[in-house]
Amino acid sequence: MQLIDSHCHLDAPEFDGDRAAVIERARAAGVTVQIVPAITAARWPKLRTVCTLESGLYPAYGLHPMFVAEHRPEHLDQLRDWITRERPCAIGECGLDFFVDGLDPDAQRAYFNGQLVLAREFDLPLIVHARRALDEVIHTMRRIGGLRGVVHSFSGSPEQARQLWEMNFLIGLGGPVTYDRANRLRGLLTQMPLEYLLLETDAPDQPDAAIRGQRNEPARLPAIFEVMAQLRQQPAGEIAAQTTANARRLFALPGP
Repeated sequence: MQLIDSHCHLDAPEFDGDRAAVIERARAAGVTVQIVPAITAARWPKLRTVCTLESGLYPAYGLHPMFVAEHRPEHLDQLRDWITRERPCAIGECGLDFFVDGLDPDAQRAYFNGQLVLAREFDLPLIVHARRALDEVIHTMRRIGGLRGVVHSFSGSPEQARQLWEMNFLIGLGGPVTYDRANRLRGLLTQMPLEYLLLETDAPDQPDAAIRGQRNEPARLPAIFEVMAQLRQQPAGEIAAQTTANARRLFALPGP
């Protein structure tokens, strides 16, 4: 089975010591493609370099809301230049985070809006982060209009998920769904149409239950979708095939 990790921070410093081995383990596990979203403008060059190490690594460039203190208005102009020159598969990671204290909400909104406008202008999908901000994220994206993408590490309600699907947005699920107490998330997984699901690890963060507290990596993706298959009482191969097709369609990736 060929799998696509739709959200992996392979450029993170946690992988600096063994990045090549991490990529090899992923390939051995069937994870042949990884989408690597950015978090700050300062890290775009490293991300680009990392994505040249092997085939199947696709960069996305953006400004993450948790790092809003590092962003500057001119970074949106620089992002336009990077998109024009590099032709990434997506814009992101962008969004809103009202969970972490001390993150300027108005500054977050300004950078989020700026990236939404760029996504519409360049007809690129978005990789969206939303924590305790999903209603506002949905409202903002609906107001801008003409957008598509994925809300990664989705933690909202079934109604919020339906609103996203109606707007041509998929939802990304990963390690959190493997925890026994994730009842709402598991309930959504068992009921949702498979054509709106993307698999992700969010490595090095959000490890699955079997490696709780450890560094996550894309080779863990099969462990995640095996749990999904059990919860949905559906063959794992069907989930792998559909989610891979979903990711190829959203990010305009080449076929196998």
